[in-house]
Amino acid sequence: MLPLFDSGETVLADDALGRIVYTPDVVPARDARAWFAELRKGVKWNAQRRQMYDREVDVPRLTSHFRLVPPEDDIPPALVKAAEQVVGKTGVPFNSVGLNLYRDGKDSVAPHNDHLNVLVEGFPIALLSLGSARRMTIRAKQPPKRVVHIDLAPASLLLMSYATQLHYTHGIPKTKDPVGERISLAFRVKPEGADLYR
Repeated sequence: MLPLFDSGETVLADDALGRIVYTPDVVPARDARAWFAELRKGVKWNAQRRQMYDREVDVPRLTSHFRLVPPEDDIPPALVKAAEQVVGKTGVPFNSVGLNLYRDGKDSVAPHNDHLNVLVEGFPIALLSLGSARRMTIRAKQPPKRVVHIDLAPASLLLMSYATQLHYTHGIPKTKDPVGERISLAFRVKPEGADLYR
């Protein structure tokens, strides 16, 4: 069972299919702004390409990954501080963090669930948002296919239980609305020997 936060949390789902909790202002706004600025300039962002049907296409966002336990030598101090805050508030021993940089409304991530073979069963995934807000769509896989749209504000945390990866998809759709840059920090517990960078 996922821990509860202070007042202000919104429970988006809590049933046999899993638990999803959104909490705004998990970290001070000043810290969130400073972390965004440090990571935006200091991280080596990767542009990836993936096979999509019969052709190779650009992944519509930039990415990076870091091991948290033991921490990598070049891990940005902002990530160490962010991890300490998220681990402290959730009680979850996250050992990996994936970063996604959404540069504008054209950047996105398609509806998906995390690969279960690189997650330790029973542990949730935590998404800490920095920068501008972006809308996430969460959709149940089975009828009735309940859909939730949630604007992920800066300094907010979205916690998704392990079971949600079996029963829901989540994604950040493209938008024509003017939006600023956003960095998502995706904290995970990965099994020993797993590829912490995937």
